[in-house]
Amino acid sequence: MLKLNALKQTRVYQEALNEGREEGKLEAVPLLLKAGISVEDIAQQLDINIEAVKRIAQQQT
Repeated sequence: MLKLNALKQTRVYQEALNEGREEGKLEAVPLLLKAGISVEDIAQQLDINIEAVKRIAQQQT
């Protein structure tokens, strides 16, 4: 039986976890844009690619 700790150490688990974190950050972008925060500040504070933030900003208009 694979223990949970062993599962958490696998590459697949780590990649899925990181992907989920990234998706969560991207979901916050529209709300932050609506609050008047700049694209650059959002990218910097969320530690995500500025191009991804720009794409989302363009979709909002």
